[in-house]
Amino acid sequence: MDKAVALAISLFVLSSCRGERPTSEPRGDVVPLPQPKYSGTLSVEEGIFKRKSVRSYGDEPLTLREASQLLWAAGGMTVDGLTGPTRAYPSAGGLYPLEVYVVAGDVEGLRPGVYRYLWREHALKMVKEGDLRRRLMEAALRQRAVEDAPMSLVLVAIYERTTWKYGERGRVRYVHIDTGGAVQNVYLQAEALGLGTVCIGAFRDDAVKELLGAEGEPICIMPVGRK
Repeated sequence: MDKAVALAISLFVLSSCRGERPTSEPRGDVVPLPQPKYSGTLSVEEGIFKRKSVRSYGDEPLTLREASQLLWAAGGMTVDGLTGPTRAYPSAGGLYPLEVYVVAGDVEGLRPGVYRYLWREHALKMVKEGDLRRRLMEAALRQRAVEDAPMSLVLVAIYERTTWKYGERGRVRYVHIDTGGAVQNVYLQAEALGLGTVCIGAFRDDAVKELLGAEGEPICIMPVGRK
């Protein structure tokens, strides 16, 4: 077999095993996001020092640019290298088991609804239309921050992307370590933007999964708003 053909087949099989889509999503209700910035005025040290959980938010909406920056920090592409793209959070084996969903209610330039983040395209694909923040709040044991925030990020784990290689250790350890990296990224990015967030783990899993229309398992909810 020609070496180039064999290499192409191997890369396709590896991509399939890792749970990555080899082609782009259908466009449908897809919202392109502003290009994220890769530098800012807040140092890493200052961001770590100032970082805290915020559960009360102002009434002002978020901008689409702010949403874009938060999504990139949560799981966007950083480098598209020779062996494949890397993403903003560290991941065991470079397998990237997380999907990021958005429940938006008050983001300028974005219709209220549930969206899935398309990290390769840096875009949002609408899953459901309408302001569903109250339903998410009910699923999150009536925590007011979830309804009050202009939007919430929901991190969802596709465990099979990691367990095919690492087995049960991937399920009980590696996926959650990956999630911790993504959560800290969102905390620090929110701080750099002058926004507040909190990581919420108390919710009814089935209700959140149904609301999102997600295939994986929801791990945490991060409402984001102005301090």
